[in-house]
Amino acid sequence: MKNISQIELPKYNTPNYELIENGIYFDKQDGDLYVFAVTYELEENEDSQYPLEDILDEFYLHVSDFVDEDAFNTSRIVTLELGGDLEDAQKAVQNLIGKRAYNAEDIDEDGNKYIKLVIE
Repeated sequence: MKNISQIELPKYNTPNYELIENGIYFDKQDGDLYVFAVTYELEENEDSQYPLEDILDEFYLHVSDFVDEDAFNTSRIVTLELGGDLEDAQKAVQNLIGKRAYNAEDIDEDGNKYIKLVIE
């Protein structure tokens, strides 16, 4: 995925959300969830599942809202909301926005191949 950018959703301008910092909002309805919205472009060899799943695992986040669920599986441009605790949301925003993320094959010290998440 490339061109990862943060966006503000219209729902954030309601009493249900409180801006914390850097486009991260506290979801008052959930009571324990910090959210932020991103949009990104899938690269040629990617699908809607990977590397997104690896990013969610890396930063201990989950998809809290599919902004355009119909386009999620059909479009190369994906927009969604990610949620988690505040520290994890902060780390994700700091490490993902403006970057490129992809899966790459690597080899461990025993010669076994595995897939790793690369963010650059």
